[in-house]
Amino acid sequence: MLLSDGTGLSRLVKALAGIALAGALAGCQVRPLYSTPSGTEGKIASVSISEAGDRVEQQVRNDLIFLFTGGAGEPQNATYHLEMDVSVRVVGVLNDVSTDTMRAGRVIVSADYNLTQSDSGETLASGKRTAAAMVDFPAQEFAKLRAIRDAENRAAREVAELIRADVASALSRR
Repeated sequence: MLLSDGTGLSRLVKALAGIALAGALAGCQVRPLYSTPSGTEGKIASVSISEAGDRVEQQVRNDLIFLFTGGAGEPQNATYHLEMDVSVRVVGVLNDVSTDTMRAGRVIVSADYNLTQSDSGETLASGKRTAAAMVDFPAQEFAKLRAIRDAENRAAREVAELIRADVASALSRR
């Protein structure tokens, strides 16, 4: 009688669907995008970074040191080493035809990186990350240079955050 009127059957189906959904969600792992799994903070804080060759590479390096250690500085006995090569391009994208000058542009910062284990030299992660920052070119030369520098700093910070996410991902798998 319970199954013959249809209401018991729909309750049974709903109950089974609820149990199946709960079982499927039990295997899910949800965590914030920029969080680090437990144990990864210690690993990421023991990454040394190669010396910089120019101002923008130094900016990326400084941002990475801060992101890796939370402002504590570089580790004394690093377990991992991050080798970087950073390049910068300034590209004009909006040309004023009457004066033949660029009015707006893009600063593109690219970084090739290689994360290795310090003792064995084994490569754990490598790749290339690129970030672009838009910039307006004012008529005054000093203001133009300052705008380009600000755009370089913004793009360098973004590249550092991308590399940090890659390094954290590689170290969480170890």
